[in-house]
Amino acid sequence: QVQLVESGGGLVQAGDSLRLSCAASGRSFSTYVMGWFRQAPGKEREFVAGIRWSTGYPTYADPVKGRFTISRDNAKNTVYLQMNSLKPEDTAVYYCAARPIVVSTRPADYGSWGQGTKVTVSS
Repeated sequence: QVQLVESGGGLVQAGDSLRLSCAASGRSFSTYVMGWFRQAPGKEREFVAGIRWSTGYPTYADPVKGRFTISRDNAKNTVYLQMNSLKPEDTAVYYCAARPIVVSTRPADYGSWGQGTKVTVSS
């Protein structure tokens, strides 16, 4: 059974940086893709970034392009989301998710989820 555990959230000021981590366990992820999603209060969960575990090829949502970087460490079975130049509108609970083969921007396409880590960006 896939287990995903996020960490690294916190309270920061606008313009600061944070790095989120997602530790994955329970299976081989070589054929999987990992996604980062976020959900702000009163809003739907939205795609932030995704990465193919085998190739490291990233995909980003437009609001975070140029500011966020997704990466993975095969030896640690961990996916990271480096977030720079944070804005108040980045405030949300950030979730890590996993699915086979192809990156999808739809939360419903992901079968495994972490518990989330909260990011608050003050202005």
